[in-house]
Amino acid sequence: MKRNGSPDGPLLQVQNVSKNYDPGCVTCAVLDSVNLEVQPGEFLVLLGVSGSGKSTLLNLISGIDNADAGRIIIQGTDVTALNEYDRTIFRRDHIGIVFQFFNLIPTLTVLENVTLPLELRGADRRQSEQRARRLLERVGLDDRGRDFPDKLSGGEQQRVALARALVHEPTLVLADEPTGNLDEDTGQRVLALLLELTRQAGKTLIMATHNPEIVPLADRVCRIQDGKIVATPSQRHLSEQAKS
Repeated sequence: MKRNGSPDGPLLQVQNVSKNYDPGCVTCAVLDSVNLEVQPGEFLVLLGVSGSGKSTLLNLISGIDNADAGRIIIQGTDVTALNEYDRTIFRRDHIGIVFQFFNLIPTLTVLENVTLPLELRGADRRQSEQRARRLLERVGLDDRGRDFPDKLSGGEQQRVALARALVHEPTLVLADEPTGNLDEDTGQRVLALLLELTRQAGKTLIMATHNPEIVPLADRVCRIQDGKIVATPSQRHLSEQAKS
C-alpha cells in the first residue's frame, strides 16, 4: 500500500477529487476537484441537497467507489492508489460505516452481525463475541443477541449497525444519513448514542445529513454545492438551510 504524509498531520486528505456519472460526460459531474482535510478526532457534518454528492464523497473516502481524478489519503495511505482488493482490506481494517438503511445481514443473528467485521479479520471467535456483547450492552441490546434483524424495530436495527461499525475500533467512522430512516425521537436517540460512542473512543466521524439538529453538535460543517465544497455560513443560517 502506498503511504504518504505525516502521521501527525490530518487524518484525512481529499485532494482535487472528481467523480462523474459517466466518465465521458462533461455535464454530469457529481464532484468537481473537491478538497478537504479532516483532523483526528473531529466530527465533520456534510450538508447538501439530495444528489449533491454527499454519499458519493463518503463512498470514495471509504473505497467503496473509486475517484475519476484526485487523491484520498487516510493516515498516510493513498486509498486511490490501491486496487479494489486492497481498498476492501483497508476499509475492513480502518473504516466503520453506518448506512441509512442499516444493511444488516438478515440471515445472521444480532450478535453474528456485530462480530462479522472481526471474523473477517480472522479474530478469535470468543474474543470477538466478548467485544460484541460489550458493545451491544452499550447500545442497550445485550438481551437481543440471538434475535434476527427482522425481529427488531428500525431504531434497534440502527443501534446494531452502530455496534457493528465500531466493533473493530476503526480509525474513521462514516455515517450516511444515519437517522434518515427513523422517526424524529428515535433518530435523536440514535444520534446521541453515535456521538457518545465515537467521542468517548476519540474516533473521527464524518456524517452526511439533512438533520438540522446535528449542525450545532458538529466541530465543523461543510456544504457540497454544484460539485464543490463551499465555505460555510453562520451556524444559525446553516440550521435554517438544513431545514429546507
